[in-house]
Parts: sequence; structure tokens; C-alpha cells
Amino acid sequence: MAAARQAEVRRQTRETDVRVALRLDGQGACRAETGVGFFDHMLTAFARTALLDLEVDCRGDLHVEPHHSVEDVGIVLGQAVREALGDRAGLRRYGSALLPMDDALARVALDLSGRPFLVFGVELPLQVLGTFSTDLAPEFWRAVATNAGWTLHVDLLRSANAHHALEAVWKACGLALREAVQIEPRIAGPLSTKGVLA
Repeated sequence: MAAARQAEVRRQTRETDVRVALRLDGQGACRAETGVGFFDHMLTAFARTALLDLEVDCRGDLHVEPHHSVEDVGIVLGQAVREALGDRAGLRRYGSALLPMDDALARVALDLSGRPFLVFGVELPLQVLGTFSTDLAPEFWRAVATNAGWTLHVDLLRSANAHHALEAVWKACGLALREAVQIEPRIAGPLSTKGVLA
């Protein structure tokens, strides 16, 4: 039986105390408690679509604003995914998704390359959803991609509603990740002509 692909990572700074626990081969269960309601909703949508089990606890300096909490959760989530994947042997490595959410349509392409890179083609007016500002979205995904070692391209093809737009992005990222982390029995070692993912 294959080893469980799971990880638990904690990060403490003067601004935040973040703990993330995840299991890649889960059922999409999520408990997110960051103090930022809309962000918790996005993390839940991501986990459910990715079919990974996720726990996120964050105590941050919300009296300042949610920026530090959102970014630091991204850092720790990225580190946890990277740890859970181990040596990445047998991974499909690539994942993509085209996901509609009512008026919104998001496209994501993901490579678990080990080389961090983010292209975030999401143009939204500055808007605050609860306490979550739309300009926090690229900060979160940059932190995830950098710490997980992903090449991540995100495009919002159309939208009329910011909530739908961001939910489409989070769900598309989850769907792409679900595909990329699948094990393909025909792949020996990492899927790379170099023999390594880095």
C-alpha cells in the first residue's frame, strides 16, 4: 500500500501563527478558520474541488488588515503541498481546468515543476468582499506557487461579479491540482527528460 501523501506545517511570525494540515488523497473535507470569512469560503471551495482534505488555522493581525494572514496561509499551504508530494515520482505533473461559475469563466494551467512561476491574468476592480480585498488574490497564489514550486498560469476569461470570478479561480486551481497530483503507473520516477523535477 502506498504511503499516505499528507503533511502538517506550522509557521509563526510576529504577524501570524498559521497551521496547515492536508491529505492529498482525500474527499474534499475542509475546516478553515482564518478570521477572514470570504477567504475561508475560497479555501473550502479549493479543497472540495481538489478532493484534498484540508485544515487551516490562522491567527493573524487582522486589526491591521487581512494581507499578512492571506499571504502567510499561502506560504504554508504551498509548503504543505510540496512536502506531501515527496519525491513526486509517478506524478502526472501537469493539470489544467476550464471552469465556469455563473457569469465567470476561469482557466488554469499547472505544472508541478519545482520551478516557481506565476502568471496571474485576473483583472478585477478593487473591491472588498467581506474583509477580503480582491488585490489579495494574486498575493495568495504567488505565495502558494513560490512555496510549492509550481508553474501556475491563471486567466479570468470573463466575469461580471467579483465573488463568482474569484470562486471560479480557486475552483479551477483545485481542479487542475487534482489532475496534476494523480499517480500514473506507467511513469517511472519523475515525469521529466532531465530525470528530476527542479
